[in-house]
Amino acid sequence: MNIQEIIKILTDAGIEPNEAEAEVKLMVREICNWSPIDIILERPLDTSKLDTVNEYAKRRAQTGRPIQQILGFANFYGKRYRVTEDVLIPRDETELLVEKALRIIFANQSKTILDIGTGSGCIACSIAANSETYVLGVDISSDALRIALENASTLNLNNKAVFRKSDIYSKINPNEKFDMIISNPPYIPEGTPLQKEVEFDPKLALFTKDAEGLEFYTKIAEGAADVLNPGGYILFECGQGQAQKIKKILAVNNFIDIEIDKDLAGIERVISARIL
Repeated sequence: MNIQEIIKILTDAGIEPNEAEAEVKLMVREICNWSPIDIILERPLDTSKLDTVNEYAKRRAQTGRPIQQILGFANFYGKRYRVTEDVLIPRDETELLVEKALRIIFANQSKTILDIGTGSGCIACSIAANSETYVLGVDISSDALRIALENASTLNLNNKAVFRKSDIYSKINPNEKFDMIISNPPYIPEGTPLQKEVEFDPKLALFTKDAEGLEFYTKIAEGAADVLNPGGYILFECGQGQAQKIKKILAVNNFIDIEIDKDLAGIERVISARIL
């Protein structure tokens, strides 16, 4: 068996060819310690390691489980993050949220950041690793927080990215103030059909109870004034078709300078604003 035959296992399962090739090459790099040059030249593979790649590919094809969960990690903003079924798998579009946050942080010399619904901690850790900030990540899931703590420890960010169990602001102390709130909250209304891979993400990180998926944007915006420093910022990732509605929520809650950034597909993906 060779790499092309393993790729065919995935394409036969309905995975798009380019995605299948990328996933198999990722497995080969990780399991066989191949470099990009090794992959291009298709150097001979150790039989036992090739069997492992084949096994992982079959598991991916048979179950539909994302390759990140099978391997146990995801790459995000240049770093590797441990992921399990307890956390949302980091997506490429969320890197746009981190980039926007860092631009605002550098422009305003922001020092304290609150990441709501931190999950794997990928947003909190990415900001902490690339700026001189203290980031508090909160989540309602104890299982997710264990993964976030592990990722922060692996990246040597223990004193810069810290985590706490909290239902949005429930465990934020009255004297704690932040220069920025950032969140990629659940934004899919319950009952919405999902792609097969997304079904493996934790439901707690995906679904809202309202029909428009705006539940958490509203809750976060309404309580933001109590935890933000004067002139502090709020940043959200949002789903397709939600940005203009979130803009109205922010305006009602005394936010100004509202900006919307599109992702590479032209979807309004990141919204930012400053509190009066």
